[in-house]
Amino acid sequence: MASTPVTTGRCLPAWPKDALRITFGVIWLIDATLKWLPGFRSGYMSTIMGQADGQPGWLKGWFTFWINLQHPQATFFAYLVAVAETLIAVALIAGFARKLTYISAATFSVLIWATAEGFGGPYTSGSADIGTAVIYAVVFLGLLALSYYAGPARYSADYYLEQKISWWWKVAEVRRPGSEPVTAAPATAQTAAVTVPRPRTAEATEPAGQGSA
Repeated sequence: MASTPVTTGRCLPAWPKDALRITFGVIWLIDATLKWLPGFRSGYMSTIMGQADGQPGWLKGWFTFWINLQHPQATFFAYLVAVAETLIAVALIAGFARKLTYISAATFSVLIWATAEGFGGPYTSGSADIGTAVIYAVVFLGLLALSYYAGPARYSADYYLEQKISWWWKVAEVRRPGSEPVTAAPATAQTAAVTVPRPRTAEATEPAGQGSA
């Protein structure tokens, strides 16, 4: 007799992953708004140059390269940072080109961490943290991994664009919609029916029709 497999999986709601993405996008939008203020542009170059102070000698060339690159056009690069953060924020909130946005934003965050935040250093006895931009990069990579397992996001622009543009999933999804991650197949327990012979019992019977002598 075969046993019926019991389904233990639950259908999880789609909105928590979208809420996480949108909330993170709002944080980036607030940060981008601050980048458009005049104070950011006026102090942009001094921030970059200040991060070079106290850094180890083997990092001097790295900071010198970025200072020499941006110093002649500091205002342009300040606006470029503001535009980049605004585009990231809008893409997160709208759910637009999510895979491309996550990868690009993670790369951008690491670049900010390595320049404007000076790798979180210099690391001296008074150092308290390693900087925030690298943590942002980790969150973007986490969203990328979540996108792989969760699949298409119902509350996103990508969800509707994928229905109109056949190739859009390549910039929106980590894997092709409809292809499930490889997981172990659930084992189905089956019990074979075994027929056990009944033990034979000895019964004394008399021949029918045998009379007494």
